Amino acid sequence: QVQLVESGGGLVQTGDSLRLSCVASGRAWDIYVMGWFRQAPGKEREFVAAIRRASGTTYYPDSVKGRFTISRDFVKNTVYLQMNSLKLEYTAVYYCAADTNPAADNQNPYEYEFWGQGTQVTVSS
Repeated sequence: QVQLVESGGGLVQTGDSLRLSCVASGRAWDIYVMGWFRQAPGKEREFVAAIRRASGTTYYPDSVKGRFTISRDFVKNTVYLQMNSLKLEYTAVYYCAADTNPAADNQNPYEYEFWGQGTQVTVSS
């Protein structure tokens, strides 16, 4: 089993920056990829970034490219999501996820085995 704990959410204004953290524990050495997703009220969970734990290869949807950066600290088993130039529509609960399957689609939330509890990000004008 893998446990994930997110932190760093909060209330910010449009244009601000925020960095989220996700610490993995348990069988963290089995993790192949870690991702960030967000879910706004009434909407489906949306992929925002992923990173392969060993290689550091990153993936982003077009909607956040240039604004979001995912990174990892291999030793600390921690993944970060740096979010810049925040928009109102980025308000959501942000979830960290991990998967141990190298063949999984890292942009599909249904492919991830482990999830954190989520951290609220609220962007106000």
